[in-house]
Amino acid sequence: MQTDMPHLITPSILSADFGHLQEVCEMINKSEADGFHLDVMDGIFVPNISFGFPVIKAIQQHTKKPLDVHLMIVDANKYLERFKDVGADILTVHIEACANMQRTIDAIRKLNMQVCVAIKPQTHISILAEIISDVDAVCIMSVNPGFGGQTFIEGTLKKVQDLKAIILSRKANALIKVDGGIDLSNYMSVVNAGADILVTGTAVFGAKDPVKAIEALKINVGL
Repeated sequence: MQTDMPHLITPSILSADFGHLQEVCEMINKSEADGFHLDVMDGIFVPNISFGFPVIKAIQQHTKKPLDVHLMIVDANKYLERFKDVGADILTVHIEACANMQRTIDAIRKLNMQVCVAIKPQTHISILAEIISDVDAVCIMSVNPGFGGQTFIEGTLKKVQDLKAIILSRKANALIKVDGGIDLSNYMSVVNAGADILVTGTAVFGAKDPVKAIEALKINVGL
């Protein structure tokens, strides 16, 4: 499925050099990137620990673009207001980690943040049908969450197509975000399948020139 709308790029800070965080923020600010993707991991929901409130607050002080905070944690409801306070504009929560997804969605809405629901590669897309009209976006994980630099799971393309069909059938406005293993070799396949937002880490921060890498990932080749 092709789209006439330009797709968005949000670099994943998890792959950046944390020793030069201000420079990373300034680079993204001047690039064609559309925001920052911040992965918060607790070592329980996923087998890794990343960063929390102090780092997000530090990034917020240097950024001019929206912060999409991706919570890979249990008991996310306990911390929603604190993530708002440190600068989150978009809060991405995993459906697998929420006991009552609708309650979490409503709580995020009350805090005036955009709501994105994420699903792991093993989770079937049909689980989203009943809430698709209540969220701003869905994040389809195209790698197993927890670590950067993984290989893109090809079955993700079919999941994107199936989710697009659900969105259209429900007359919903949710955007489709795909996160993991996206680079110059596959990004247009993901866009053509129906993705609106691409989360990229290694493809940006592993490049010699991250600004040019972001620019290349923004080009709609063949549309």
